[in-house]
Amino acid sequence: MMENKKKPNPIDIHVGSRIRLRRTMLGMSQEKLGESLGITFQQIQKYEKGTNRVGASRLQNISSILNVPVSFFFEDAPGEQADAQAGLAEASSSNYVVDFLSSSEGLQLNRAFVKINDPKVRRKLVDLVKALAAEMEVE
Repeated sequence: MMENKKKPNPIDIHVGSRIRLRRTMLGMSQEKLGESLGITFQQIQKYEKGTNRVGASRLQNISSILNVPVSFFFEDAPGEQADAQAGLAEASSSNYVVDFLSSSEGLQLNRAFVKINDPKVRRKLVDLVKALAAEMEVE
């Protein structure tokens, strides 16, 4: 009788997926993050899947290493329905961002874009992408 196997808590799964998102945005491996924390990459895998819960002090360390506030890991977490009406459009737009950054192309584009220091060049790139997208809609 294997019903003792607990399903991961949806919040733990969400926090883990946000750790993975930020880690991959930075181009950091599970090994590197694990090394910085003094734990194995297997432990990082378990955190990212939500199999193992991340303790408060460890989450604080992770937020420091990944250079984001702790609140980043809880953004759009399940059960945040208090501001459901106000945040509805915002939630779907942030899911869009997560989907984009989860794709190989999105990740590559993001990594390359953040390396561009000149704001004028960044602006021109955004304008170019918008123009290309508008062209695609016309066809």
